[in-house]
Amino acid sequence: MIRKMNNKDLTEVINIWLSVNIDAHDFIDSNYWIDNKDIVETSLVQAEVYVYTSNNKILGFIGLDGNYIAGIFVSTSTQSKGIGTKLLNYAKLKKESLNLSVYEKNNRAIHFYTREGFKIIKENLDTETNEKELFMSWEK
Repeated sequence: MIRKMNNKDLTEVINIWLSVNIDAHDFIDSNYWIDNKDIVETSLVQAEVYVYTSNNKILGFIGLDGNYIAGIFVSTSTQSKGIGTKLLNYAKLKKESLNLSVYEKNNRAIHFYTREGFKIIKENLDTETNEKELFMSWEK
């Protein structure tokens, strides 16, 4: 089931965010994610966030800022089971277009978004991590 995040979900959501970022971005020092945890936690409360639950447990979430996907995060143990696709399709139903940035070295994410109809628009440099990012876009 997909539903809007509420405040009592925050601990589970931020724990998924942290563990998935550390796992997916082994090319970035894990301290970067740990150091930004509090900032992200504050941002999540203010963002449009939808969680995917099963048996009252949060297995993943999508964070939106307008039409920008701040991220789709699925707990490591439940990845590759369609949860990310369900979350993305839920967002596609709500928006006419979607944009996101993904690290160039995150091949799994690039493959996922390309398969789901996103196009690479341009390259950017994330000055905080000094890593190249790809800005991607999707339209109905």
